[in-house]
Amino acid sequence: MKLTVTSSPHIRGKESTGSIMGHVLLALLPALAAGTLVYGLRALLVTAVATAACLLSEWLFRVLTHQHNTLPDGSAAVTGVLLALTLPATVPYWAAAVGGVFAVAAVKGLCGGIGQNIFNPALAGRAFLMLLWPAAITRYAALGQALPLFGSAADAVTAATPLHHMQMPALPEVSLADLFLGRVGGSIGEASALALLIGGAWLVFRRVISPRIPLTYLGTVAVLTLVFSKGDSPVLWMLYSLLSGGVILGAVFMATDYTTSPVTPMGQLFYGAGCGALTVVFRYFGLFPEGVTYAILLMNAAVWAIDRFTAPRRFGTGKGGAA
Repeated sequence: MKLTVTSSPHIRGKESTGSIMGHVLLALLPALAAGTLVYGLRALLVTAVATAACLLSEWLFRVLTHQHNTLPDGSAAVTGVLLALTLPATVPYWAAAVGGVFAVAAVKGLCGGIGQNIFNPALAGRAFLMLLWPAAITRYAALGQALPLFGSAADAVTAATPLHHMQMPALPEVSLADLFLGRVGGSIGEASALALLIGGAWLVFRRVISPRIPLTYLGTVAVLTLVFSKGDSPVLWMLYSLLSGGVILGAVFMATDYTTSPVTPMGQLFYGAGCGALTVVFRYFGLFPEGVTYAILLMNAAVWAIDRFTAPRRFGTGKGGAA
């Protein structure tokens, strides 16, 4: 009798890539719904454009490189939704599409496809847009106005986000309840901290992600902003720092990406702490109020080193792996 031995791993879980991505998409629905309620249907259309660009780029790249179709795994759809959530509802549709193409074709496709990319594709797409067209993705509409569903939203009335106030430095004019429930200006995915936490709770419940990275990330931001507070009330400054901007979106959905985060438990703690520390550094000393994107991308680049130096020692070996 002939036995065929396949490559490792030989013990496999029940979850497939497609089912995992399905859980992530489901977890993103509350944040997308909150963004649509706060910023209008244009937010939904921006998400549709970014997602369509990612799906088309994935299919076309695989066809041109003579590789099998990977659209059914859902990773391109997740990238598109995540990219859209990092953008304001006023962003031009062409910019959302360009960011999606760059995220999938350049960041993921040229690195070998899913599981091979070094950087988080959605964040890399946002960083690319930020580099070339910063004004287009930092125009945040004031609440209560109807953004045009088609055409340009360049004439929309803009307003400072809570993070802009904190850069002065000053506590934002909105209440903590507004930040938590979703009555503030910002990117589509920043509309409601509650919606993001609901999605994160679902991912932890389904064991799609471990709470190590999000808790360490948020805990580090909390400690550093409490100790190095710029306001009269350190506790209030800490709470506003946690609820403002994209720190919860980044901690729950971006930093936990399987491909670009460490696999070792100790490494995940170091990684989360590094993301949190860099976020605070960029927010305090950076040119722009937000620092989540570049904090996570820099830590993505260090994942290989973190995994190497936090790998558990194999049983029966000495230091350095010697028997």
